[in-house]
Amino acid sequence: MLSRIVVIVVVVAALLAGLLYSQRKPSSVQVSGFIEADDIHLGSRVGGRVKSVLVREGQRVQAGDVLVELEPHDLQARLNEAEAKLAAQKANVDRLEAGLLPEEVAQVQARMDRLSSKVEMLVAGARPEEIETARAWLTLAEAQADRAKKTHARAMDLFNRDARTITREDVDKAIEDLHVAESTIQARQEQLQLLTKGTREEEVAAARAELAEAKAALDLAKKGYRKEELQQAQAEMRATEAALAAIQVQMHELKIVANIAGTVDALELQPGDLVAPNSPVLTLLDLENLWLRAYIPEDQLSWQPGDTVEVSVDGFPNQRIQGTISFIAGQGEFTPRNVQTPEERAKQVFRIKVKLPNQAGLRVGMGADLWLPPAREKRATAGDGQ
Repeated sequence: MLSRIVVIVVVVAALLAGLLYSQRKPSSVQVSGFIEADDIHLGSRVGGRVKSVLVREGQRVQAGDVLVELEPHDLQARLNEAEAKLAAQKANVDRLEAGLLPEEVAQVQARMDRLSSKVEMLVAGARPEEIETARAWLTLAEAQADRAKKTHARAMDLFNRDARTITREDVDKAIEDLHVAESTIQARQEQLQLLTKGTREEEVAAARAELAEAKAALDLAKKGYRKEELQQAQAEMRATEAALAAIQVQMHELKIVANIAGTVDALELQPGDLVAPNSPVLTLLDLENLWLRAYIPEDQLSWQPGDTVEVSVDGFPNQRIQGTISFIAGQGEFTPRNVQTPEERAKQVFRIKVKLPNQAGLRVGMGADLWLPPAREKRATAGDGQ
């Protein structure tokens, strides 16, 4: 009987000791939060009218997928105009770099040769053969005039003696022939004088000026185009290239493309809607980078970014997920205006982000619990991680 009492006393003492030990052992801190993901707000820098919406909310997309397409309006016409202008300017630059064609140089050379021959002809004056020909024409004109005078004299004599022996038409013809013959003599005399005196100095000077101009044009043709002309053409081409590149960027902005693999979270667009430039039109969730948002009390600030912690999710009741602290806010929240007591100071919390692994079944919005072991276990865990 005594021994049974001793055993009971020992058991009760052990239970009391265990109870006291469990009450003195620090317990882990449990903090509740929600699973979130990085959200990316996509839009266009040009804006415009929606042409087509190629995705729906909740749809999984890959990087590079076209999500929304906008109407091009006048961008396509401006692009075609810039391309045509650039082609013309490039052709002009190629022409200036290559210089004149041999045929063009030969054409300028032929003009100079022709003007040179003209100057020589004007300086030399008329040839002796031309002067002799002019004299012969003058002699012929004088002979024709002499004959016309004799015919005129006979006609007038007949008319004065007896008007019936000659008609009035014959008299008029004789008078007209005499006038023509006298005018011809005068013209032949002036022609002979011009040939004898030679070319006027003014004509020679004008011909020499044309020859000098042709020679300068030939020198330019052989040297090619000026460097300044080529530089100006190249500058104009570069300006058009820059304008074309800007339009091409605007054309690219007509398609709103996913930059990562993710899920469409918010989308309220229909074809025909107008979207403003530089404004988000849809939200894309990066489900490859899930994290837990929670708030820890001030007495848990011994934890640092990079430390490993455990997270439990209601959907996986028997599993603890290993996460990594990525951020702890430097400013507390929910703090009273005037902190009067240590109890009130304990109400201050700090936002914390815990990066979670890419594990199947985790979804944005799930409730989760963050487990922070006591400082001794935390130090042991950190030592094991190192």
